[in-house]
Amino acid sequence: MEREELELMSTPFDDKKYYENIRRALVSGFFMQVAKKEANGKTYTTVKDNQTVLLHPSTVLGQDSEWVVYNEFVLTTKNYVRTVTGVRGEWLLDIAPNYYDISTFPKGEVKTALIRTQERMQRRQKMKGGR
Repeated sequence: MEREELELMSTPFDDKKYYENIRRALVSGFFMQVAKKEANGKTYTTVKDNQTVLLHPSTVLGQDSEWVVYNEFVLTTKNYVRTVTGVRGEWLLDIAPNYYDISTFPKGEVKTALIRTQERMQRRQKMKGGR
């Protein structure tokens, strides 16, 4: 980064957004490797190729998350994603808006969830603008 003369930025450890910023950075690098939890609550669907996957048994996700980024897609007798972390749908639309262009998604749970997320973001923006 120094060679490219990019500004180095970091969040102090005691900042309340410290861990959020780390997860947002992961979204920046892994935005193409995202899965959304299905309505059954047990499986996920990969965002662009609509593969039904399970969290790998070695994965420990501290809290339930509607969206996850994953490092690895593991194909055994079942489809698994491994090395995951929970992320927010808003981050996907903020960080990779071209990739998450809702008009390019087929009808389904992922598209519906992205539309809901976009509408929620627009409502928040209007509320901020109305102050």
